[in-house]
Amino acid sequence: MAKDDVTEQPAAREYRMEELAQAAGVPVRTVRFYRERKLLPPPRREGRIAWYDDHHLARLRTITGLLDRGHTLGGIAELMAAAERGRNVAEVLGLDAVTPWSEESRVRLTPEALADYYADQATADNLATALGIGYIAVDGDDVVHVSRRLLEASSALVKEGIPLADVLAAGREMRGRLDSLADLFVDLARVHVLPGADLADAIARLRPLVKDIVEAELALAMDRRMREELAKAAADG
Repeated sequence: MAKDDVTEQPAAREYRMEELAQAAGVPVRTVRFYRERKLLPPPRREGRIAWYDDHHLARLRTITGLLDRGHTLGGIAELMAAAERGRNVAEVLGLDAVTPWSEESRVRLTPEALADYYADQATADNLATALGIGYIAVDGDDVVHVSRRLLEASSALVKEGIPLADVLAAGREMRGRLDSLADLFVDLARVHVLPGADLADAIARLRPLVKDIVEAELALAMDRRMREELAKAAADG
């Protein structure tokens, strides 16, 4: 191979505090203040020199973006602390060795992009709740949402006027009920299908059947509830 064909990887960029502040567009005193508030992780020390990297730069830009959207420093600190506690969720989301049942696609977002979905309702409390439920996880400076469909549908519900806190509360309650429903189908499969069957093949055969049953039953349940609500509205009118 010719020497010119070798592609060298660029070295990781490091910054002194003044260089970091300039790259982020903030005063040096702001960087010091964020360090004191533990909004920035400690720099790498080389003797008396502190070296910052692109991770610190991305964190500074994230803080600036959240402040521009009206978040307080206290709220940002709570969000980042909750995100750090949620790293174990990211590990769970990465268990690719398990044959998946769902066909959901995960979404990687910056904190600013996630805030764009929910506007001023992307509060530290709501994001901590989403972390606790398992809807989102943290990977470096990014947020990973477990499902594009859940992300877009929940954002649409918020735009319809339903508070994000209520959407998340409904999601938490629904998850508990659906876990029980999943237990029911797993028990049936364990007894009648899985013995002697290839796991991947069994999942491929059962997935559309279970999906059809659940969607049909939910549609029928919604029909019943809507008829009840319409009858109640007619009686009240």
